[in-house]
This record gives sequence, structure tokens and C-alpha cells, in this order.
Amino acid sequence: MTAIQSKVKILIADDHQLLREGVKRILNMEDDFVVVGECGDGIQVLELCNSLNPDVVLMDINMPVQNGVASTEKIREYFPNIKVVILSIHDDESYVFETLRKGAVGYLLKDMEAESLVQAIRSVVEGHAYIHPKVTGKLINQLRRMTYLDGSGTIPAAGIKETAATYTASPSSPLTRREAEVLRLMSEGKSNRAIGDFLFISEKTVKNHVSSILQKLEVDDRTQAVIIAIKNGWVAL
Repeated sequence: MTAIQSKVKILIADDHQLLREGVKRILNMEDDFVVVGECGDGIQVLELCNSLNPDVVLMDINMPVQNGVASTEKIREYFPNIKVVILSIHDDESYVFETLRKGAVGYLLKDMEAESLVQAIRSVVEGHAYIHPKVTGKLINQLRRMTYLDGSGTIPAAGIKETAATYTASPSSPLTRREAEVLRLMSEGKSNRAIGDFLFISEKTVKNHVSSILQKLEVDDRTQAVIIAIKNGWVAL
């Protein structure tokens, strides 16, 4: 195995050359990273994914020819093993949700520190989702306004009900009905105690359900569980 094969191969897609150069310099200083290519529009990034087969694409949203959201969707379709991490100036939660739906596994901001950028990419390579802390609060507030999809795959016409029994897991979900109810309440930002009070079960039982949810979805925390649900269409705005 050559030295470059043992490193994480990164492709940078951004229409600002100065930013590309700066990010490339930062990443190439790491022993386990190598920037194998760079480009300035959303069509070029697909061509380079085909020819260079990077492990990670660091993607801007606003690019000419084809934007980063559309390119992310194409990468998920044609190169499912490549991880897309958005690097953007936008901290609006709507951008986060849209890019996650299209297949991104990370959302970073361009004003973050170099060390945090490196740590975020390593986290994604290890199989985790990573959302910049600056947008996490906005993301959670948006999640609180979400409803869980019912068994037919549609949002109930009457909107949010006062009883969690109205909601069941989507057929594609690995969760039980009760776990689906717990996940919906997690997405609203409720604590374990509040979930227990709402469902008339003990806090210990809620903890057991949360542990089962995290295990089934193969994630480490509640936020990642909700993100997985969003990406799979089990939770909708």
C-alpha cells in the first residue's frame, strides 16, 4: 500500500480559489489527509469523483453551473461510498436539512477554526454525522417543530395531535411503534422525564427505548438519531 492510499483522500469543491488554497494547506498538514483534487463548479466535482475516487468531498453550496445541493444528490446516487461534507457561509437550518436530505453527512461553516475543521472531517470518516455547533441550536429548534410521519407515510391532516398514539413508524423504519413515538418526542426536544410523563411510562423505560433507538440506528446520540430519521424520510417538517 502506498502512502497516499493509506491517507484519507479529500476533494475540495468551491468557486473561490483563495479559500480552496487555504483549506488545502490546512488539510495537507495532517499526516492522515491528502487533498487529491479541487474544482470550482458542481459539474467538475462529479467528474473528479469519477476519476479520483476521493473518500470525502468538501462541498460549497453556492457554485456556478450546478450548485452544491444538486451535486450532493448526484454523488449519493452515483458514488455512494463518497462522503459529502458541506462547507458553507450559510448557517440557516433550512440549508442543513436540504443538504442532509440530499445525502450530506456533515455541515460545517467557513468561519470555523482549522483544528475544528480537521476534527470534523475525522469524525465523518469514522462514520459519524457532524453539524457545526453554531447551527445546532437552530437545528434543534426546527426539529421541535417537526411531526412524525404516520404509518401511511403522510403527515396527519389535522397536524400535531396531543396524543403520541396517533403516530406510528414508517414501514421502512426499524423501530417499533413505541420507539417511533419516543423518537418523535425526542425530535421535539423533550427530556426523558418529559417523554415519560407524556407517554405515562417511567423515565427508566424511556432510557431503555432511547438506548434501543440509538443501537438500531447505529448512532451515538439523540441528535444523530433524529438526523438519520430525517434522511430516511421518517420525520418531516
